[in-house]
Amino acid sequence: MEARPLFTSAQPAADGSGEPAAYRQLASDLRDAIVAGHYPEGQRLPTEADLVASTGLSRQTVRRAFQELATEGVLYRVPGRGTFAVPGDGRYLRSVGSIDDLVALSVDTELEVVEPLHVLASVELADQLQPGADTVMTISFLRLHDGMPFCYTRVHVPMDVGRRLRDLPEMAPLAEPGARAPFTLISLMNRVSGLPIHSAAQNATAVAADPDIAHRLGCEPGLPVLRIDRLYRDRELTPLELAVNHFHPDRYSYRIQLRAQLDPSSR
Repeated sequence: MEARPLFTSAQPAADGSGEPAAYRQLASDLRDAIVAGHYPEGQRLPTEADLVASTGLSRQTVRRAFQELATEGVLYRVPGRGTFAVPGDGRYLRSVGSIDDLVALSVDTELEVVEPLHVLASVELADQLQPGADTVMTISFLRLHDGMPFCYTRVHVPMDVGRRLRDLPEMAPLAEPGARAPFTLISLMNRVSGLPIHSAAQNATAVAADPDIAHRLGCEPGLPVLRIDRLYRDRELTPLELAVNHFHPDRYSYRIQLRAQLDPSSR
């Protein structure tokens, strides 16, 4: 199978941030081409020089895109032979190691509103975000890749943050169920919180899909799904957002890269 070119010219970053975002777009295009079967097992991907010539991007940007995909386990390099795709199983694959990686989901996914932003009475949820409160503002949505839902998310924020979030122009089109947007909600949080998001505490577990989650994700009730809860905080450890995510096991693969601790004696 003949490989098709990924870019014919340099692509501007969607967020206006230039080359730091361009490498994510290139990585996304390479990832999509691999998933689509344009680089089957044994067929070499374009070299860095090829992509520099065809895209107009810098060699550093192209190399960073390759590094991201290698970290995700999407491709591998053979010295003297080139870069090749790792045979996949069709699942959406992401390697997450930072808040920026979560924001970058907007490169190749979109959200579809299930429940627009609204007030929810819940002492249990409110206590995690603002002790003493009994209500939060909540929005739920599906995360789609190529039109297929792979994640169902419920986001809860303190009332004051939610009111400011509701007033952002980006939120106006999301006032109805079924509305779609190409951004991540977390990308808006720094504009409505007093301090930017600094860290997130994450808890991952397997749970049985209840009928509502099964319906949203398009799977059988009772099927084990991956649940990941993330509590985002600012630098002063003030809670800003609680996101509860359920992932379809046949459409998503979650990968974390662990690095060895540097031995002080080796310095």
